[in-house]
Amino acid sequence: MSTQKGNTKRIRRQKYQNHTVFKNNVHDTTVKTKNMNDLDVSRVCPRCKDVIEWKIKYKKYKPLTVPKKCTKCDQKTILHAYHIICDECSSENNGLCAKCGKNGEDIVPPKPTELELIREKNEFERELKLLPERKRRTVLRHIKKSDGEESPRTILNRLLANSRKNISEIGRASCRERV
Repeated sequence: MSTQKGNTKRIRRQKYQNHTVFKNNVHDTTVKTKNMNDLDVSRVCPRCKDVIEWKIKYKKYKPLTVPKKCTKCDQKTILHAYHIICDECSSENNGLCAKCGKNGEDIVPPKPTELELIREKNEFERELKLLPERKRRTVLRHIKKSDGEESPRTILNRLLANSRKNISEIGRASCRERV
């Protein structure tokens, strides 16, 4: 047996190879399965995210029926299965992983809601309207050139920072000439 203690070598190949990929929603089209597939795994480290996504993919994920107690604040605020820290404590404690509790810099942030996306888009358009025509066209040209690799907000901020830096350098140079 391959799971026998001390038996780490396996000589033969897998006996039965799957011909098709497992799909967790082929025969089970319930609301629970649809909610599981639409679940956004966030505020966890990349390793824990992979583990939870694997559980969802192969139908091993069991959602919570009642809220779970947080290990930091001792309140029943955990709504996601396999988490030990609630979202508030995770974000307050400088990015703790909500599943394993380890402190990590590469914690997966939550996806923005539709309302936040709309608000951000409106704010970007408002700032774009306030720009002079030449800078507006420059920003739009850079956005078109980036092909979605960089967000429009980042491009706008970068170009504005560069123009402020150039303006301050020009101002310093003119002050030196006067002296």
